[in-house]
Amino acid sequence: MAASISTNWRQSENAREHHTDQYPGTGLVLRRAQSFGITLTFTSSALAADGITFSIDRGSSIALQAKTRVDFGISSAHSKGSWSAVQTSGPSGSLNVSIFSPANSAIGRYRLGVKTSSSSSVSILGTFVLLFNPWVPEDEVFMPDNAERQEYVLSEFGVVFVGSTNRISHFGWNYGQFQEDILDICLFILDRSLSHRKDPIADLRRRNDPKYVGRVLSAMVNSNDDNGVLQGNWSGNYSGGESPSSWTGSVDILRRWKSSGFRPVRYGQCWVFAGVLNTVLRCLGMPSRTISNFNSAHDTDMSLTVDVYYDAEGNPLNIASDSIWNFHVWNEGWFFRSDLGATYRGWQILDATPQERSSGIFQCGPASLTAIKEGDVDLPFDSPFVFAEVNADRVTWLYDTTNGEKKMIYSETRSVGQYTSTKAVGSYTRQDVTNNYKYPEGSAKEREVFKKARGKLNLDPLLATSAKLPEKDKPISGKFKVEKPPEVGKDVSLVLQLTNLASVARKLTANMTAWTIIYTGKPVHEVWKNTLKVDLGPKEEKAFPIKISYAEYQQHLTADNMLRATALCQISEGKDTVVERDISLDNPSIALKVLGQAKVGQAVKVEVNFTNPLDEELKDCILLAEGSDLLAEKLRLEVPPVKAKQNSHIHFEVTPSKDGTKQLLINFSCDKFQDIKAFETITVAAN
Repeated sequence: MAASISTNWRQSENAREHHTDQYPGTGLVLRRAQSFGITLTFTSSALAADGITFSIDRGSSIALQAKTRVDFGISSAHSKGSWSAVQTSGPSGSLNVSIFSPANSAIGRYRLGVKTSSSSSVSILGTFVLLFNPWVPEDEVFMPDNAERQEYVLSEFGVVFVGSTNRISHFGWNYGQFQEDILDICLFILDRSLSHRKDPIADLRRRNDPKYVGRVLSAMVNSNDDNGVLQGNWSGNYSGGESPSSWTGSVDILRRWKSSGFRPVRYGQCWVFAGVLNTVLRCLGMPSRTISNFNSAHDTDMSLTVDVYYDAEGNPLNIASDSIWNFHVWNEGWFFRSDLGATYRGWQILDATPQERSSGIFQCGPASLTAIKEGDVDLPFDSPFVFAEVNADRVTWLYDTTNGEKKMIYSETRSVGQYTSTKAVGSYTRQDVTNNYKYPEGSAKEREVFKKARGKLNLDPLLATSAKLPEKDKPISGKFKVEKPPEVGKDVSLVLQLTNLASVARKLTANMTAWTIIYTGKPVHEVWKNTLKVDLGPKEEKAFPIKISYAEYQQHLTADNMLRATALCQISEGKDTVVERDISLDNPSIALKVLGQAKVGQAVKVEVNFTNPLDEELKDCILLAEGSDLLAEKLRLEVPPVKAKQNSHIHFEVTPSKDGTKQLLINFSCDKFQDIKAFETITVAAN
């Protein structure tokens, strides 16, 4: 008579040992290259350990399971290079077994079966999920520092840096990788990839490789080729979906993707793609973080230069395929590069924002951070594109719209790739990682690496800088100064400072414009223009005040709250000069306060305070709130209109489901202001 078997998965013990106790539910979640214990109890005659064979298999069909099956018996010691089982001491009538998965195991869902000597068939014991393991040195994603593992693998929340080089701001983001359904959804993402559809067996086998998994996910988080998670939209028209600026976390996005039958969620922009990819990477066990790069180049032709055009009136022209984004957000994943060797281990750049095709589809990376800094742009994957994002040269042109002729104004090397930023470990402070991506601007080493990169791409190493106008030969210099941080709803006051660098007097005409722009640098609408006739004596500096009224820009301001002021200074004798400044306008502040001690299972009140700074009523007011382990799902509240100069007090409750440090995030919008954000860190006590 065949023995029937019951299984004790020893979930709490295994989850604690594998650092997976934050995943919800009763399913067993494990990390590879580490043993786990189970207890088998036989309901009939006892069986000897040497009469048992275990099997593990993967896939959703019988055919896949047959081709991925691995069988192994009970041995005296674990084998580091293969699946193995060792008997450990246990109660009478039961068999305690320690099962080990090798470090090169593919991640994903497995079925565990057992076959006894008295049976010709395999009894399925159940399923478990196997993840990358940053805790063990044998795994390619091993991260030795515990504080970094806590931040880059286990932390469910963070901040994203946005804005411009003149004013960097940040907002909170709920990654929520340990929330209900998220692990299953992350595995669905892999199973719905083009790679899996094309060749499921090869795909399942290659999931042992973090660079393969990261590249597949960079494609699947955007929807361009594969009905992936998020549809991008930079048009300003977000009908039929949500404004990208309204999101405060990944959980709602991932759940919507699944509940809609895997139709792309509308809409995302770069920080949304990066936030979702960060959630998926951390959920699957890969250390990861978001990176914000300011003055980020989008080089479409791998020339490592970006061309920027203005017309004679100083208007920015959107005629080039290249562009410079005010900021761009991507991800870094941490792993060893088995294809490149130890030199290139560590952080690898992955980017899910659909910008350029790579191998025919919209995916980007992994590009080794070390390779980017050293100019090794011949190494996979997409290194030239990433190198240009942080280190391209910028060439500024005057374009004649009547005949199409262009004249170079100047070329410069330092503006692209500034204040590259990420959240510091254990705090909300901004960590500047620019020096991880390139040597200091202006240094001989930085120029040497740039020329090396051009050479590897078979470009003339000197061409990009040969036409550069030396600083000492520039006839004038200029800059826009902002006296105080501009605010939405108020006039913007600037000062244009012009300095004659020559020892002779100069006459010039300054054609000035201001445009609303989106964060990718694309001009949206002209809101102000003026012309100055200026006489500058030798070495003289003059200042000219400028005011752009709220009435002029309010109808054309996008959710990015950005203006670009430009002065094209045309000199009767000598080179023209462009003075440019991107201006980030601050939304009014909103205050978030938790009224009392937060405890597991007990409702606690939250108060939100907002003051209308305008002389008119605010309508169509909506408050969104979310927070992992604080709210089961995103909260949406319709808020009464807020009268001119009046305060609004909004109250709601959260009921924490877990203790520990949590993050509550809110987003307030109305007809005059879009997506005013705030977050609060809450320490939840056990009940």
